[in-house]
Amino acid sequence: MSELLRTALCRDTPMIDVRAPVEFAQTALPAAQNFPILNDDEREQVGICYKNEGQAAAAALGHQLVSGETKARRLQEWVSFIENHPDALLYCARGGMRSKLATQWLNDAGYSVTRVEGGYKQIRQLLVEQYPVDPGRLLILAGSTGVGKTEVLVQDPSHIDLEGLANHRGSAFGTRVTMQPAQTVFENVLGIQLLKWQSADSDPLLLEDEGRLIGRLHLPLPLQAAMKAAPLVVLQASFEARALRIHQDYILDNWGRFEAVYNDDAFDKFSEYLLQALNSIKKRLGGVGFETCQNKLADALALQSHGDTSGHLGWIDYLLANYYDPMYAYQLNQKAQRIVFRGDALEVSDYLAEVRTKLGS
Repeated sequence: MSELLRTALCRDTPMIDVRAPVEFAQTALPAAQNFPILNDDEREQVGICYKNEGQAAAAALGHQLVSGETKARRLQEWVSFIENHPDALLYCARGGMRSKLATQWLNDAGYSVTRVEGGYKQIRQLLVEQYPVDPGRLLILAGSTGVGKTEVLVQDPSHIDLEGLANHRGSAFGTRVTMQPAQTVFENVLGIQLLKWQSADSDPLLLEDEGRLIGRLHLPLPLQAAMKAAPLVVLQASFEARALRIHQDYILDNWGRFEAVYNDDAFDKFSEYLLQALNSIKKRLGGVGFETCQNKLADALALQSHGDTSGHLGWIDYLLANYYDPMYAYQLNQKAQRIVFRGDALEVSDYLAEVRTKLGS
């Protein structure tokens, strides 16, 4: 079953998750769709019955709750999915009663499906096993704020975009319009990406230099440890180029997303987002620094209310010079012994290509 799961996860094989919606929401797998055998209310009722009266009574209640038209409707959802995806897998939480019953109903209806015997728990264990990585098989892409690390990262043939998976840019201003995934959902997608890389045997894996947290999500501790010991490639760009890139990414592009989502409320929401982000680093800026930057941001928002976004470059320049660059210089100095290359975007891309050529020869 373990090898079957590895292959299925690497190939994004469709799966039927028969757990309740509340379970799926917190621990979903990217290739799975939720067709529950018990909805949230039914699951709660069965759980209470199991606790008070035992397994037999709980099973009887489950059959009572899911019968007749309800049973037929749920069975039809599984049948339709299997007809569209004949190689689908089916699982519940631990490979117990719910998946066994679903498989039985399908068999009675003339359909066969592969059941994951250990359920989601077994899948989760396989993914967790991917987090410890040999640091020697990694390269970490570092660089000052606004240097364009993500642009270089995603062009590499063997990379994982951690910020993309976390739906967050990683900085105080990195919040996106859409929500971050649940912690376990993020970990599951990351585990699958690592499993695909391990299966492809494509060294080195390129990751962007990240702290412990990406927004409110934390990187698994074993992966954190590997990243802290891996070689660093430092991407460089001029101050002016970095300021313009930040203005494009965090102001112009982000403003477009806010407009698309919030319509007439976009400006108020965008202003709130920027002010909250600035407030989150208030203590690190200090009183004078925070007040100066806050005034520059207020001026920029006043200009933007009249359609001019150029004022944002004022507070961006100030934050780069007085907060982000000094902090980054200190952090990079602590990692100096791990640096194996420095260069601009073209030079770094050439270096990465050369490394892969040597490893492949």
